[in-house]
Amino acid sequence: MATKIKRSQIRTFLNTTPSTTATYSLVGDGVTTGTIAYNPKTTEETYIHEDNASISVDSYAPNISAEMTAKSGDAVFEFVDGLRKARAVLDDAETDIVNVWLYETPTTGEYPAEKQNVAIQVDDFGGDGGTAAKINFTINFVGDPILGTFNPTTGAFTAA
Repeated sequence: MATKIKRSQIRTFLNTTPSTTATYSLVGDGVTTGTIAYNPKTTEETYIHEDNASISVDSYAPNISAEMTAKSGDAVFEFVDGLRKARAVLDDAETDIVNVWLYETPTTGEYPAEKQNVAIQVDDFGGDGGTAAKINFTINFVGDPILGTFNPTTGAFTAA
């Protein structure tokens, strides 16, 4: 029988110290939504001898849109808020993430994962009166992922 996979078994860790030794912080506290949109790029062609189109998948442009309640002291919030304050662009807005698939079988405490260079885009900050502030941001994937494993306890990624 197939087992349902809970969203909590898909974890994203953000490198909050990209200019030094990587520190991977869990994107989770205060984040109420975070879906990986793969945004496939396709080509559709209808050949002259056929009546129906052929569609090929040419590439992907993945990103994660995140809505986060602002929580002072949370490493992910502090990092993204720092990007917002600096209005960081280009290399200054880049770091990396590790997506970890906790629903798969671990090997010696390490789970299948993919490390991905990313560019963080701050979308908006604030909110309605009488409510907690929100910071909404997009994690834009840059280039190809590196497959490997990740140990959530030690925060160590090992390339395959």
